[in-house]
Amino acid sequence: MVAAAARSADHAALRPWRLIELRGDARGRFGAALVAASACTGADADRLALKPLRAPLLIAVVACRRPDTPVRVWEQDAAAAGVAHILSLVLAEAGWGVMWRSGPHTRADEIRQAHGLSDSEVLLGWLYVGGIPIDAKPATRTAIEPEDYLSVL
Repeated sequence: MVAAAARSADHAALRPWRLIELRGDARGRFGAALVAASACTGADADRLALKPLRAPLLIAVVACRRPDTPVRVWEQDAAAAGVAHILSLVLAEAGWGVMWRSGPHTRADEIRQAHGLSDSEVLLGWLYVGGIPIDAKPATRTAIEPEDYLSVL
């Protein structure tokens, strides 16, 4: 599935990304890092610490920014986000429940350290991967009017 996701658009074929699997105890350590990165205490801290335990597998999506190329940073980040998107589609097609999570903690020092990021790496977020409950209702999105989002020059 990762090989399929790696076919995402990637200017100059840099592959400016990596994925980090968080399973088992790694999810608990991540929860502790979330608490350390926040101002939460008590029950709020307990809830925050449990968030990574909502799925048996979390996949951290990391943009590996390369300064040694004329490819702009935003394009490198877009390539990493594209890999995450395709991976989420492939996982969903294979029958897994997948949810993209991000937020302000992606840039916190405690989270960077917990994920072992280098100075040139930026955490974009996590794919939460798990089973789909039998009684789960299919996700719905509000329909759009395509012409509202499509321009012609």
